[in-house]
Amino acid sequence: MRKKEQKLVITFHTTADAMAMEKACRESGVPGRLIPVPREISAGCGLAWCAPPDRRESLLEIMSQHGIEQEDLHECMI
Repeated sequence: MRKKEQKLVITFHTTADAMAMEKACRESGVPGRLIPVPREISAGCGLAWCAPPDRRESLLEIMSQHGIEQEDLHECMI
């Protein structure tokens, strides 16, 4: 079992935005991964981007540059 850590979880309205986030982060070398939305969070498409909390600003910049719309940002133990 994986040890739970504080993570930044970004939810999206659409699967297309979630997939675009994965592509943009991989191209930019920013760490993170797509995960199913945790139970304690409600989100439109069911996918979320999970990353270290200290990457918040770089992730927001990537979303702005690529026109990716997030539904919400959460910090939670995952």
